[in-house]
Amino acid sequence: LGEARGAAAVLLFLLTLRALVQLSHRQLLRQPPVPGTRHFSALRARAYLDNITAIGPRTVGSPENEVLAVNYLLEQIKAIERESTDAHKIFIDIQRPTGSFSIDFLGGFTSYYANITNVVVKLEPKNGAEHAVLSNCHFDSVPNTPGASDDAVSCAVMLEILNTFSKSSEPLQHAVIFLFNGAEENILQASHGFITQHEWAKSIRAFINLEAAGVGGKELVFQTGPENPWLVQAYVVAAKHPFASVVAQEIFQSGIIPADTDFRIYRDFGSVPGIDLAFIENGYIYHTKYDTSDRILTDSIQRAGDNILAVLKYLATSDKLAKSFEYRHGNVVFFDVFGLFVLAYPARVGTIMNYITAAIAFLYLSKKLLQPKTRVVPNLKELFTAFGLTLLSWVSTLVSVLMVAVFVSVIGQSLSWYTHFYVSVCLYGTAAVAKLILVHTLAKKFFYKNMNEQYIGDIFFDSSLMFWSLALAVLTQMGLCSAFICTLWVAFPLLAKLMTHKEFSHKGATMKFVMLYLLGMFVPYLYMMYLSWTVFEMFTPIMGRSGSEILPDVVLAGFIVVITMILSSYFINFIYFVKSTETTIVTLTTVFVVTLLLVCSGIFFPYSSDVANPKPKRVFLQHTNRRFHDLDGNVVKSDSGVWINGFDYNGISHITPHVPEINETIRTPCEEQAPFCGLPWILPVHFMFRKNWYLPAPEIFPRSPIHFKVLSKELMPWNSVRLSFEVSGPSHMSLYVRPHEGSTLSMWSLGDGTPVASLGGDYFVFYSRGLQAVPWHFWVELTVPEEHSDGIVSFAIAAHYFFGEDQKSPQLSALLERFPNWTFTSGWSCTYDLFVF
Repeated sequence: LGEARGAAAVLLFLLTLRALVQLSHRQLLRQPPVPGTRHFSALRARAYLDNITAIGPRTVGSPENEVLAVNYLLEQIKAIERESTDAHKIFIDIQRPTGSFSIDFLGGFTSYYANITNVVVKLEPKNGAEHAVLSNCHFDSVPNTPGASDDAVSCAVMLEILNTFSKSSEPLQHAVIFLFNGAEENILQASHGFITQHEWAKSIRAFINLEAAGVGGKELVFQTGPENPWLVQAYVVAAKHPFASVVAQEIFQSGIIPADTDFRIYRDFGSVPGIDLAFIENGYIYHTKYDTSDRILTDSIQRAGDNILAVLKYLATSDKLAKSFEYRHGNVVFFDVFGLFVLAYPARVGTIMNYITAAIAFLYLSKKLLQPKTRVVPNLKELFTAFGLTLLSWVSTLVSVLMVAVFVSVIGQSLSWYTHFYVSVCLYGTAAVAKLILVHTLAKKFFYKNMNEQYIGDIFFDSSLMFWSLALAVLTQMGLCSAFICTLWVAFPLLAKLMTHKEFSHKGATMKFVMLYLLGMFVPYLYMMYLSWTVFEMFTPIMGRSGSEILPDVVLAGFIVVITMILSSYFINFIYFVKSTETTIVTLTTVFVVTLLLVCSGIFFPYSSDVANPKPKRVFLQHTNRRFHDLDGNVVKSDSGVWINGFDYNGISHITPHVPEINETIRTPCEEQAPFCGLPWILPVHFMFRKNWYLPAPEIFPRSPIHFKVLSKELMPWNSVRLSFEVSGPSHMSLYVRPHEGSTLSMWSLGDGTPVASLGGDYFVFYSRGLQAVPWHFWVELTVPEEHSDGIVSFAIAAHYFFGEDQKSPQLSALLERFPNWTFTSGWSCTYDLFVF
């Protein structure tokens, strides 16, 4: 025990020393201001933000995005250029790229863009620069939203950073390229156009991408690399208000969150490493009409500006940028400590530390099992019994709480906590804690009836330590950087146990033991609470836009149970110390039962129209014309209606009382013979929204209808047929392809030439364009069977009218007016045509 105690103390000393060294390193690198240095002004950035959002929604292809926003950016950039010092040169370029690529996001699809807009600015030393660092934002927004946080505020911050750099007399070593991209919401098209086609892209050695998943707050570093640990170190050294987590990186890159950023494009198509930052606070109004500039605090803008300016300056004056290829190897473990500073170290160092920590814990456990030697088998039996009981308590708690969550969902009271987060704690948190305590109380009463309480508590501490040590070893072996959390849950509790080992043996020392024990647990518990709050802040709003197939109550209940299990792991032993848990169980059960009854009564309405803090229900409505053609080109079926998608599990149940004709009798049937069920999806998210509704409505007549024309049919070698097409229409179109049985889509002129199927086997192509784009030409090649009397392939094309005079029909506008004020409705018109060839 003495050896294990000493080793644990050494490990803790090393961890503490590393933190102190990094903190002092940061302080040393914060040099006094150099004469001529300029500071970021949040007030100027806010003025930029207000002016950009005043333009209104900036949908790709709209005059607001392609003309007004671009002209405003150019006006401000040229004003900055005129006032620039002689230490820098500024170059401005307007890029309008056309291109195509495939991506495995949302189950996989292909993207085609034409004549979209990028505003690119290069600031470099007066003698020029060979290498550059890129800063990226996007000024476009999703339809029907002002897009203040996503992503106008980032563009405003970049304008002010450009202004700050330009007026500084401090020379930079490398160039800084500012990309104001005009088509990110169209699934990352503008960044692809820049990194694959712009001449300046070849000089870029690193990038910073500014994004949003919420409205204001702190900007979280949630992706870095790939590899290139020097980039994380740059953030660690330079950022004035750090907020970063490798846990967020591994969660985001796992695909759990249905979102992506330009980071992917620069990484996958440009092979450039970078840092991805995003505002995460108040995701309830992300991508809604409430995402306005007045909701973003000036302090939040100042914080982001200070951080990004400092990191860009560090990179633009760093020798490592020019030789980044020499520092590219290895991943990094990184996490901020309560926003004060960031701890970062190479993953290989973390692997060594993790294995050493686990080894020390196993050494401690083995020493205990072998003392005395005559009790090795009983000791093993008691340890594994306690371990089994702990796992049993966790599993039974998880099952019980999830059953409650499923029940709440089935009775139609899902998301009762969406506006009232405390409801989730009172409902699922109390149930989880009560069940854990109950299982161990029963074990204490019937299984450990005549055993020494201190001895039982000791065994359960050891079982928790064994669990965390095993988890540490397994996660480290899997290569997960997030395994550092397990290190905290092994090192600190073990040290606390070793410090309190002698205290408990003295009579009257119970209080001292408890105080020392709690002190030892302070760091992992406090950090876990800090991390948990960040995770809940990100995930809770996402449940309101996660689709109709996911039960949000089950997801949130699962999170709460996992957090409860983690936080209770080293306090299970206290259940065996106390005389009675009856009062605690009764209190928790009472709170749970009362909350459950209130939830069942429907008193906790999920959504809110509160002006200061809205939490709306999202509903998309598309006034649609559909026409289905046969092999001879005849229309065999046609209809028109308003196609309705609710973005959460509750569907339309809360809408029906306000708009009675929208009810379960108008559920949309799937047209099995048509790709994607014959519905005009703007993106291939059909697997997320299997429940939708179709309200009959009059036919619409767009002033700019779609034209879909076959240019040629060619017989190719090896039983192949090439079909060439020309398409013209609005700025947004979706193409759906389904080869018939026996046919195979082998090649096409899109992406890299290899067709990428979506989930379900159909093919999806997302098209968008800027102004004055030529008609879209493409071809597909199919391998076909000798007999194909019913055709070889079905094509469907949907045209989406997101702005202008064709956007909303009178019937759609009237319907939108009837929705309650706690909803955010996004409506547009579209057409859908199916052809067989």
